[in-house]
Amino acid sequence: MRNLLFLALLLSLSFQAFAQQYRPNIIFILTDDQRWDALGFSGNSIIQTPEMDLLAAEGTYYENAFVTTPICAASRASILTGMYERTHGYTFGQGDIKAPYINQSYPVELRKAGYVTGFFGKFGVNYAGFDGLFDQGDNYDRNGKFDDRRGYFFKTLEEDTVHLTRYTGQQAIDFIQDAPSEKPFMLSLSFSAPHAHDPAKLQYFWSPEYDTMYQNITIPDPLLKEDSYFQAQPEYVRTGENRTRWHWRYDTPEKYQHSVKGYYRMISEVDAEIGKIRKTLEEKGLADNTVIIFMGDNGYFLGERQLAGKWLMYDNSLRVPLIVFDPREKGGKRDQSFALNIDVPATILNLAGISQPQIWQGLSLNSKLLSKRKEMLFEHLWQTPIIPPSEAIRTERWKYLRYINDKDHEELYDLQVDPLEINNLIADPKHQKLISQLRRKLEDKVAGYLKDSIE
Repeated sequence: MRNLLFLALLLSLSFQAFAQQYRPNIIFILTDDQRWDALGFSGNSIIQTPEMDLLAAEGTYYENAFVTTPICAASRASILTGMYERTHGYTFGQGDIKAPYINQSYPVELRKAGYVTGFFGKFGVNYAGFDGLFDQGDNYDRNGKFDDRRGYFFKTLEEDTVHLTRYTGQQAIDFIQDAPSEKPFMLSLSFSAPHAHDPAKLQYFWSPEYDTMYQNITIPDPLLKEDSYFQAQPEYVRTGENRTRWHWRYDTPEKYQHSVKGYYRMISEVDAEIGKIRKTLEEKGLADNTVIIFMGDNGYFLGERQLAGKWLMYDNSLRVPLIVFDPREKGGKRDQSFALNIDVPATILNLAGISQPQIWQGLSLNSKLLSKRKEMLFEHLWQTPIIPPSEAIRTERWKYLRYINDKDHEELYDLQVDPLEINNLIADPKHQKLISQLRRKLEDKVAGYLKDSIE
């Protein structure tokens, strides 16, 4: 009996050692409204993001990363569940996300597999059971009760009121310092920055130590700023929320300079917190076995076409930064495959050695199948009077888009020669056969994702 007990203890200790040695810790960092080129590594010569750039230089940088739905609620639900909005059915105004989807979400699968899980920051999805979803969790966002800097400055550390970015960073540091040594951990970190504080006249708020950053720089005018690009939009876009928020942020040179510099300052502040988190990993001896995934939750207009916000089917809305840093692998890679937000949970489970649920629709970013992805569906399904719902299909060369409530308005772009999506070819007689093919592809994908939904 003693020998059996000793053997059981030895096996238990061996499993714990295996868990720490061979199953990596995972940190997933999500920013709010950070577009793909708001990153030094992407070629942006103004923004200062040394820590994000270092992750990209040491890891794998996905040059063609997109969200399937360009709005925070639906995109975050897709990241949780590994599924398209058309399948999980969650966006604003839908109540709680449906239990069958959350019950197969990545935090549930990781806990079942023995990971210690944590979440800090903006969850962005209504779910009454959030408190039981992670081993440690704190769900908060900007404080909408205030129409000034208090939207971001309302949390305290050691009696000092701090910016939400600093608060979230410190929660991550505390979680890492207290993580048990016998189990791997998975930490989801969701910064509210650089999202504008919409109720506030000044929109963007950052910590005082960033006041002088970008102070003596003039931000170049946005591309496609001419009135003709705005007038080319359908009336419901010209009078919708994309235009309303353009007036909030960009309709004078002074507002534009303030807003873009504020946006950049808030990203630089997140960048600094990433540096502190990596330093904590080093101090704890965890850096060599901790994978860091970094992504934005959707793209963002910075005045292009005289628009603001996201929501539309242009790349400004859809394209995001995506980096996977795995210290166990050789870094310095640039991957040109099409990568999606729904691939992130599949990647997390793959790293943890867990099979993904059959209903998931993404691919692990480590999968050889990723390079074979040749087309993608994009969608924004929220029915609200201020934002027109729309959908698109993109291939390696073409993008076809249409508005769900006005399918007579269609757009076609040859991305090979027109990456800024300027020349709408929808009326060109030479492309009518292609347009019919793309319509059918889009409708087939829509039908497939609807079929996958759980009633």
